[in-house]
Amino acid sequence: MSKSKSKSKQSSEDVVLEAEEVETKTEEMQDAEGEAMPEFPALKAKEIESGAEYISIPVPPHRYTPLKNSWMDIYKPIVEHMKLQIRFNPKKKVVEMRTSNLTELPTALTKSADFVRAFMLGFEIRDAIALLRLDDLYIDSFEIKDVKTLDGEHLSRAIGRIAGHAGKTKYTIENATKTRVVLADTHIHILGSYQNINLAKTAVVKLIMGSPPGKVYTQMRNVANRMKERF
Repeated sequence: MSKSKSKSKQSSEDVVLEAEEVETKTEEMQDAEGEAMPEFPALKAKEIESGAEYISIPVPPHRYTPLKNSWMDIYKPIVEHMKLQIRFNPKKKVVEMRTSNLTELPTALTKSADFVRAFMLGFEIRDAIALLRLDDLYIDSFEIKDVKTLDGEHLSRAIGRIAGHAGKTKYTIENATKTRVVLADTHIHILGSYQNINLAKTAVVKLIMGSPPGKVYTQMRNVANRMKERF
């Protein structure tokens, strides 16, 4: 009996202590809520990292000529707006970028790398440059064999269904979902927001699985109407 009484006393004391701790915590939280929250200015890239950050993007052989022709269009936004240093290394066949003392945005190097990668995948400059200006844009890449294993003529017909006559099907998907699609042999790259990429990917997957383009046109028209009503 004495043991049970001592245990009950200890448990009651523990409960009282816990209640007191909760009261003190709530009082501290109320005091903190009453005070104005401190505001800290955003750190610049040079304040976060003392040393220069570096990144390199490999250049595929078939993108050498487009890179040479569009070099100034790539160079200007990265140097003038992102405040980065950029060069093409012909020995390693990569585009090299690094931060400088003038770099202000902490995400400048990451955004610039995504911009250059998008160009290397085949996107046009005017589409890829949106990665520098907007934060909610991504690139999703996959292969036809990831959806369905096709060989020979079946693979060629699947690519033809995605592209359509004179690119009509691809343009329809792009305009309805507000994305950009690059069809590079059996690789498919989609640039856009997360939700729009999923819509475009669903349409491409249906075409790979054998859906007729006419049916996909109807679905894309319905998607475009829903997006107009939403916005």
